[in-house]
Amino acid sequence: MQTVVIVSQKGGTGKTTIAIHLAVAAEQAGMPTVIIDLDPQASAAAWRDLREAEGPAVESVQPARLAATLKAAAGAGAKFALIDTPARSENAALEAIRAADIALIPCRPGFFDTAAMSFTANLLKLAGKPGFVVFSQVPQRSESLLAEVTEALQTYGLTPAPAHIHLRAAYTHAVTGGQAAQEYEPKSKAAAEISELFQWLKKKLAK
Repeated sequence: MQTVVIVSQKGGTGKTTIAIHLAVAAEQAGMPTVIIDLDPQASAAAWRDLREAEGPAVESVQPARLAATLKAAAGAGAKFALIDTPARSENAALEAIRAADIALIPCRPGFFDTAAMSFTANLLKLAGKPGFVVFSQVPQRSESLLAEVTEALQTYGLTPAPAHIHLRAAYTHAVTGGQAAQEYEPKSKAAAEISELFQWLKKKLAK
């Protein structure tokens, strides 16, 4: 079972949105998938409650139950796991990073989110795991801003993923109905960028 952690010490960066959409993408690719929801707010679990489709599974657990839950998911036939972590929780984030093959770090393109990357970068170094930044909630026509933020991230040894998650209404509409954007609007730009992110992630995991 391949395991990806979505981690950021900043709140509101889009961790759950990315976890949900990548999980649906994996299910659509024929990979039985589980989201491990470590966030006390249990947003991913709340989305699962609204959902009519059978997968992906969502398990809302305490961080102390992470290893056992991953083992049970693999034993039940899951091929892909996404760990959705809470903000401002060093211990939970570190344990989740250690349990994962790769980390994705959502980051809004702005000064405060970029400055907070140093903490997460240190956790990655401590755990010895690879991590990549995923720019989220990106405004339209922000190429110069993304270039500036990318340069700033180099000081922390972090590299952005090539696919960015933009500010799009399709994400909000889909999630409130227990769906992902690629289900709500299959031919939308939101669906295309999720597909791009998932295909890139599969290649990284294959390495």
